[in-house]
Amino acid sequence: MKVSYNWIKQFIKTDWNAEKTGELLTDLGLEVEGIDKFESVKGGLEGIVVGHVLTCENHENADRLKVTTVEIGEDEPVQIVCGAPNVEAGQNVPVATVGTTLYTENGEAWKIKKGKIRGEVSNGMICAEDELGLGKSHDGIMVLDEKLSPGTPLKKVFDVETDHVFEIGLTPNRADAMSHYGVARDLKAGFIQQEINTALDSPSVSNFHVENRSRRILIEVEDYDLAPRYCGVTISEIKVGPSPKWIQNRLKAIGITPKNNVVDVTNYVMHELGQPLHAFDADYISGNKIKVQRAKAGTKFTTLDEVERELHEDDLMICDVEKPLCIAGVFGGLHSGVTEKTSTVFLESAYFNPVSIRKTAKRHGLNTDASFRFERGIDPNITKYALRRAALLIQQTAGGYVSSDIDDVYPKKIEDFQVFLTFDKINKLIGQEIEQETIKSILASLEIRVNNVTESGLGLTIPAYRVDVQREVDVIEEILRVYGYNNIEFNEKLNASISNSTRFEDYKLQNIIAHQLVGQGFYEMMANSLTSKNYVDFSEDLNAAHNVEMLNPLSQDLSVMRQSLLFSALEAAAYNINRKNENLKFFEFGKTYHNFSSGRTEQKHLSLLISGKRTQERWNSPEKKSDFFFTKGVITSVLERLGITEISFKPNSSTNFSEGLALYFQKNKLVEFGVVKKSLLKKFDIEEEIIFADFNWNNVIEVVKNQNISFKPIAKFPSVRRDFALLLDQSVSFQDIYDIAVKSEKKILKQVELFDVYEGKKLPEGKKSYAVSFTFLDEHKTLTDKQVDKVMNKFQTQFEKQLNASLR
Repeated sequence: MKVSYNWIKQFIKTDWNAEKTGELLTDLGLEVEGIDKFESVKGGLEGIVVGHVLTCENHENADRLKVTTVEIGEDEPVQIVCGAPNVEAGQNVPVATVGTTLYTENGEAWKIKKGKIRGEVSNGMICAEDELGLGKSHDGIMVLDEKLSPGTPLKKVFDVETDHVFEIGLTPNRADAMSHYGVARDLKAGFIQQEINTALDSPSVSNFHVENRSRRILIEVEDYDLAPRYCGVTISEIKVGPSPKWIQNRLKAIGITPKNNVVDVTNYVMHELGQPLHAFDADYISGNKIKVQRAKAGTKFTTLDEVERELHEDDLMICDVEKPLCIAGVFGGLHSGVTEKTSTVFLESAYFNPVSIRKTAKRHGLNTDASFRFERGIDPNITKYALRRAALLIQQTAGGYVSSDIDDVYPKKIEDFQVFLTFDKINKLIGQEIEQETIKSILASLEIRVNNVTESGLGLTIPAYRVDVQREVDVIEEILRVYGYNNIEFNEKLNASISNSTRFEDYKLQNIIAHQLVGQGFYEMMANSLTSKNYVDFSEDLNAAHNVEMLNPLSQDLSVMRQSLLFSALEAAAYNINRKNENLKFFEFGKTYHNFSSGRTEQKHLSLLISGKRTQERWNSPEKKSDFFFTKGVITSVLERLGITEISFKPNSSTNFSEGLALYFQKNKLVEFGVVKKSLLKKFDIEEEIIFADFNWNNVIEVVKNQNISFKPIAKFPSVRRDFALLLDQSVSFQDIYDIAVKSEKKILKQVELFDVYEGKKLPEGKKSYAVSFTFLDEHKTLTDKQVDKVMNKFQTQFEKQLNASLR
C-alpha cells in the first residue's frame, strides 16, 4: 500500500523527516518496505530558468531554425538554436541550461549538452511545455509572464510539489490502516509514546448543507445482512472535467491516474478515509430508485472493463427498477459511471458484509481498491461522514449543489466490541510489567475507551472499525506494538528443553541432503503447490480425475493442487533460460496431492532438475555438459549419503522421459529419472535438454528407518586390481557385467568399475569394447596371484558363456 507523507501531514503536524517517520511506522507494525520520492513534475524543474530572448535571427544553414541570444541571469547572454515557430525577440521563455536533465513522456532521462546545430553553437534549450512535464502541447515553446526576471528558477514560478511515498507492507488484519487517516491515527499513538503531543485533525464537513430536495433518489435495501448500512445523496448541475492539481498530485503520488473531478474525488476520499464510494450518473437510474438486492442466477452483466460476467445468486447488486448498475462493493457497470455529459450524480457510501464481498470478488476474479477494503472490514460509523466529505469536494471541484437529503438506511447499528483486560494477562504474555498509567495512555491513543477500572483489570470498549481487536490477547498485542517491541528487555536466562528425537526424523535427513546438494552446486527452489489444471493433459502419467481442485481458485493457473513436481521445475527452468541463465541445477522438497476414490493423499518428493553445462570452459580443461550419467551419479550419491547402497536399476516406465531409469531398493521404487521429452519441453518453450529426477521421499524415509549402521576397521592388507578388455555385443550393458561379477565372487571382490569404452571401425560390426577394472581385498590376509587368477578365470568363463564376450 502506497502512502503519501504530505497527505499524512494534513492530519498530523510533524517536522520529522520521512526516514525517521518510516522507522516509527515500522515499529508500530506498519512495515515500511521502501520510501520513494515523488515530484509532481519529473526532475522538479531543476536547472530550468526564466530566459529573456534578446535577439532572434534566421539560421543561415536551416530554414526552420532560429539563432537566438537569451539572457538567463548570468554575466553574458547565451546563444541557443531553436526550432520552434513561435520564438521571437522580447519573449520570456523557459530555458534548460547546459547540464540539465530532462525526461521524456515515458520517464527516460536525457541531458542538455553544449553543441553545434548546423554549424551554430547552442548553449541550452528553449522548451515547450511537454518537454518540461508541465503540459502536453508541443506546438511551440512556452511563453512566460513578461514580468518575470531572467534567471529566476522555474520551480519558483510553477507550483512543483515534492513528496515522499511510503510503501507499506500492510498485513490483512489491519483494515483500520487502509487509509491515510488510519496511518496518521497510528502515527499519533506512536508520537504520544515518544512523549510528543500532537493533535489528529480530521477533515471538516461543517459546510455541508442541502440546497433543495428536487432530486431525491429512493433507496430500498432487500437484504440487511449483506448491506447493513447504505447511504446516498444527489448532487445536481455539476460540470465534469479535470480535477485540481492538488488532488491530481495526491493521486499520482500513490500511483493512481487521475480521470475526472468526480471520479478523482471518490478515489481521494477512499484513500483519505478508507471508505469506498461510487458515483452514479443519476440520469441513468430508472425509476428514481436504488435497490440493493441479490442477483438473479445466470444474469449477464457487463462491468466497467467491458467484460460480460454471469452473476451468481449470492452476488449483491446495486440496481434500479429495471436493471443492475453495479456489483456492490466490487466493480461498477459499464454504463452507470460518470461521463463528460453527466450533470447530476447519485453518490453512494455503504458498509457491506465483508464475507459476501470477498466471495463475490473471488468468484469473478476481481480485485479492486474497493473490494480490498470492503472484504477486510471498514468502519461502519464513518459511512455518512465520508459521504459529506466527498459531496463537499465534488462541489468544490465540479460545482453544483446538494439536491436531496442524505438517505441513511441503517436499521441495526453495528456495536463496538466489549473486552475485559486483566493486568496479570498483560504481564504474563509480554513478560514484563508495564505501568498501568502507560497502558491507559496507549489505549486512549488508540481510541480504545476505558469504561471501568478494577484491581484486576480494565473494562474496555473497542471501536467497531478495529475488526482485528475483539479478544483480550488482541488488545495486549495493540499495547505491545505501541509500547515498542524494542523496549521489552531481553532475559539473560535461556530456558530450553531436550527433545526426544531420532536420527530418522524427516527434517534432519532433509537438511543433510539439502546441504549435500548445495555443496554440489545445486540451488533450492520453492514452488507453489497450486498449479494449472491443464498440466495433467501434458502427461499420460497423470489423471484429471485425481486432481484436488480449489473451491475458490485465485486464478485458472492456480486452480488445483499439483500431482507432480515436474511442471513446477519446468516453469522455473523456462523462467531462468529466458533470462540467459542456462546452466541449471535445482532441487525442491515438496508434496504432490491426489484425489483417489479411497480419499485424498499427500506424498512427499525430492525433485532434481539439471540442464546446461556442469563445468565452464577453462584454459586447462574443456567444459563438461550435465548429462544423464552425471545425474545418475548425483542420485546415487544422495542415496549413499543416507546409507542406501544395495540399489537395483530397471527401465523407467514414465511417459515423461525419452530415456530413463528407475532405482529400487528391493521392491521399493525410490527414484525415477530421465531426459524429459522434447514434446513436453516445447509446451514450456524450452529447447535445451532437461534431465529430471523424482525421489519418492516417503519411500526413501521408510528404507532409511530399516537400515542398520555397521562399522568395520580399515583393512590391514593391500588390495589388488586386475583389468579386462572385453569385446561385447552392442546390447550388453555394464550392469550385466557387474551383476555377473558380483554373483560369481562375493567374498573378496570389492569393486567393479568401467573405465573405458571404445566403438570404432577396427571392431567387428555390432561390437564394442569395455575396459573393466576389478578390485579384490581379503580383510584377513594378503591375497596371492594364484587366488586372484582363479577368480579372474572364473569371470572370463562366465562372461564368455553368458555374454558371448571375448578378451581383446
